[in-house]
Amino acid sequence: MNKRYIKFIFLIICSSLWGQNSIQFPIVQNGEVASIIIDKRDAKVVDIASDILASDIQKVSGKTVVKHQKKAPCQIIAGTLGNSKVINQLIKKHAIDVSQIRGKWETYTIQVIENPSKDIKKALVIIGSDRRGTAYGLLDISRMIGVSPWEWWADVTPEKQESIVLHIENKTYGTPSVKYRGIFLNDEDWGLQRWSALNYEPETGDIGPKTYAKVFELLLRLRANTIWPAMHKCTKAFYHYPKNKIVADNYAIVIGTSHAEPMLCNINAEWNHDTMGDYRYDTNSESIKTLFKKRAKETANFEGIYTVGMRGEHDSPMIVGEDDTDSQVKLLEQVITDQREILKANSKKGVTKPQAFVPYKEVLHYYQSGLDLPEDVGLVWTDDNYGYIRQLSNAEEQKRSGGAGVYYHTSYWGRPHDYLWLNSTNPVLMWEEMTKAYEFGSQNIWILNCGDIKPHEYNIELFLDMAWNIDAFKNDDTIRAHHMDWSAREFGKNNATTITDLMYQYNQLAFQRRPEFMAWSSVEPVTKAGNTELTQYHYGDEVSKRIKAHQDLISRVKAIQKNIPSHKADAFYQLVYYPISGASNLNLKWLYSYKNAFVASQGRESAKDFATKSLEAYKTIQKDTDYFNNTLQNGKWKHIMSMSPRHLPVFSEPTASIPLTEKSNTLGIAIESYQMEVNDEIINSYADVFPVFNAYTENTYYMDVFLKGQGELEWELQPKDDWIILSKTSGKLDKEQLEERIWVTIDWDKVPQGENKKEAPLGHDYQLIPPSYKVNSAIDVVTKNKTTTLGVSVFNPKFKDLENYKGFVEDKGFVSINAENFTRKADGKEAKWTTFSGLGHTGNVSVALPRSATSETSVEAIKQNSPILEYDFYAFNFGEVDVFLQAVPTHAFNNDTGVRCAVAIDDAEPVIVDFQTFGRSETWKQNVLKNASVQSVKQIVNTAGKHKLKIWMVDPGVMLDQILIDLGGWKTSYTFPSETKLK
Repeated sequence: MNKRYIKFIFLIICSSLWGQNSIQFPIVQNGEVASIIIDKRDAKVVDIASDILASDIQKVSGKTVVKHQKKAPCQIIAGTLGNSKVINQLIKKHAIDVSQIRGKWETYTIQVIENPSKDIKKALVIIGSDRRGTAYGLLDISRMIGVSPWEWWADVTPEKQESIVLHIENKTYGTPSVKYRGIFLNDEDWGLQRWSALNYEPETGDIGPKTYAKVFELLLRLRANTIWPAMHKCTKAFYHYPKNKIVADNYAIVIGTSHAEPMLCNINAEWNHDTMGDYRYDTNSESIKTLFKKRAKETANFEGIYTVGMRGEHDSPMIVGEDDTDSQVKLLEQVITDQREILKANSKKGVTKPQAFVPYKEVLHYYQSGLDLPEDVGLVWTDDNYGYIRQLSNAEEQKRSGGAGVYYHTSYWGRPHDYLWLNSTNPVLMWEEMTKAYEFGSQNIWILNCGDIKPHEYNIELFLDMAWNIDAFKNDDTIRAHHMDWSAREFGKNNATTITDLMYQYNQLAFQRRPEFMAWSSVEPVTKAGNTELTQYHYGDEVSKRIKAHQDLISRVKAIQKNIPSHKADAFYQLVYYPISGASNLNLKWLYSYKNAFVASQGRESAKDFATKSLEAYKTIQKDTDYFNNTLQNGKWKHIMSMSPRHLPVFSEPTASIPLTEKSNTLGIAIESYQMEVNDEIINSYADVFPVFNAYTENTYYMDVFLKGQGELEWELQPKDDWIILSKTSGKLDKEQLEERIWVTIDWDKVPQGENKKEAPLGHDYQLIPPSYKVNSAIDVVTKNKTTTLGVSVFNPKFKDLENYKGFVEDKGFVSINAENFTRKADGKEAKWTTFSGLGHTGNVSVALPRSATSETSVEAIKQNSPILEYDFYAFNFGEVDVFLQAVPTHAFNNDTGVRCAVAIDDAEPVIVDFQTFGRSETWKQNVLKNASVQSVKQIVNTAGKHKLKIWMVDPGVMLDQILIDLGGWKTSYTFPSETKLK
């Protein structure tokens, strides 16, 4: 049959099927524009949403929408069930089934009715179960016509369309997965507050009703309903401005407050010590209750969520007595009792105000110590400020009538280090933590601490989309799909894949180390080598590798930027370019600074060049931030972006180390794995011998040649054998080229073969391999005045056991494995191992699911019931070894589980490895700074040869990232070395 005919028939069938499932509705067609009809007695938010939709239609089509034009042939008719006369009439006349939305929370239906009256050809009908449901339905139409929720907040200009014709499937949307969904404006005096006070709302000089109206519009567009307003002292309290609560009610936004703001009271801004006394409930409860009563009366007729309990001022503990937990618990119980009495006295008859308890920091300790919390109070669990939820509801807590929720951070001010500038929280981690929370019953309230909104746009939308419909986010693949859809919507389908890939790489690098943490624990700019855990001489030079990765990000984002249409350029700058350029240049500033300090200690002239590059990266951040504030949208965002929140040392202008000046120019040589340079005067330093090249891993090592002193210097490399391959064999060093890195590899087809014995130990010390197993050669480094010889040793036996071997192999005294690259796995009685992509230092982690699986803690139960991962590896050495496991540093679900797995080599009994940390310990601090928890166990490798590493689940949900079996050769490094997989 003719292929064109087959295609024609296929298109007819598809068209027919499409017609059965959807109805065309023209919003703009042939010069005619649909009208929007609402009942003027409906909620104010319905009128606001209809105006937003009308404005969006005008932005897309250039056509003006006339509201309430009752004889328009096509009409968008929207209203709230029971509150709209026109909707009630349509339901009655056309027998519209509203059973699926009646009595539901924030649910709506969208459908098309043909010829609803003699004057109307088609009606696009939106019916909401409540006022927010109707508003969401109207703004869903905005999405359908191509308007981004970030149209105003990130200047995402919609594509122009002469005609707007929608294909509408009669459908019900909602009920949302999470009842209350929103954000916490963690304002400070460098972003949103300054922008609002000095630029957008100078008439108020603060974050006031005009600013909140735009924030509330964004929330409606994102189908959110809750806000914890700005609360720091730089901003006056939300209720200081009477109009704020009116605007919130007009937009149908529910007001809640943070863990440090009981009863909707902003203690930072509202508590006056001179007139109100000490903020201590044990000595001044009547004064505190007076404030609570005032706020309860003021808000009685508005939607709100009242945080009960109490903390001290400025995010501090409540003071009762030193380490007197019992007294603190009793006092907190009294606080809650009094607060509930106040709320009861100021509530409408029969209506209970929603109440929330946030067990944050020390309050979690009080709760765990037996605090008696009324069961109708919602538990709002928190993360540890770095993205890892500390605790979730156990089986009994999940039965509480008040339900549970989560307060989650993508921005934080506090120890061990702030991250307040860019969004550096991995979206896949946020998905993993929030879906876990939902699974354990946190379904009542989700609040995201998003700092100043910008630049957290994508994570805000992802967070709220998950809260709206958690079923759409079943696995890690859905996060990539979500990002693809987001990229396509904002910047076109042609750019979606490249932008998504770029952002995934950005997020992985940020997961390895947030850009704001690149100064490590130093309080001053780096002035000496070694002030970072990143090694500059082992494993290919971690500093240089990270430099290359960030240079690649910058190159890629600039290449994509060229393909972005001009009307999308400002949006791209805000949503993609600035975060990537900022993060990469902050990394480069510090990485080049580390390079500067390290090479200066070796006397390299290139230290000056690295200092220059470090400063250039700093100046690029300045330039980019200035453009963001002063040029974008003709200054619309002036004052919104600061490149140095809190003026921490990590953001400072870099300082430089200057090398000691040589009297005459000489050639310096440094080779991989040695901190010092090659020095002919030191006998047996081994700094003039490369690490052993292993035929089974096919290593590549580098050597640096560099100029010491001023002038020019020619150099040449002369390998002693033709199987030594060099990336470059000669060159000239001068002021333009102060150093060069040469890569040394081996042509394994040419290298002579070493002896073939049953056991061939590849020694822990690189240089102590028995001579019979090595092939030795050298490279001469020749200059005009000097020849230096560098030793090359090759380990090249042929073992029968390694023919067609597919496992891992020891190299330089260790075996390195990425956890997802198992040799085999077996499912357990209840759980099985799976892989999450886009997470971990390697970009993939292995995790045992489901989370409801039983924890197995006895050795026999582990062997019989737990899923297992097995990794084949070959050791050239034997004896006691350390098995290091690196996991994502999550916490136990609750007091019923832990964060454990079990490990054994060969037939040894499983040994349990525990990753759990408690409180704000030093181990926890290191874990969250590195996004890794590393634990080790001792095991025995009894012979050289083939072995199996086995890892069992003990608790579900543990995410394994990397594994390292150290037979004595692992040197210090930030991350584990690259996999030693057989080539």
